Amino acid sequence: MLALINLLLLVFLVVCAVIVARTRDLLSAVIILGAYSMMMSIIWQQLHSPDVAITEAAIGAGATSLLFLAAISRTRRHEE
Repeated sequence: MLALINLLLLVFLVVCAVIVARTRDLLSAVIILGAYSMMMSIIWQQLHSPDVAITEAAIGAGATSLLFLAAISRTRRHEE
């Protein structure tokens, strides 16, 4: 059962990466990258590495997303 959950998490990561690479809307890309980082923190937790999981959640999903959102608010949202 745990192997199936890990497989689903990995599939979700690949899907997120492909969607981010193909999207043109920067806000959508930032939101999807935040979800990617949260899934990575869950995977790190499953690998019994809680320190890396907490760091990924705080830095990857938290601080980086806020910095990207601040940059988007000062520029254009859509790519031409």
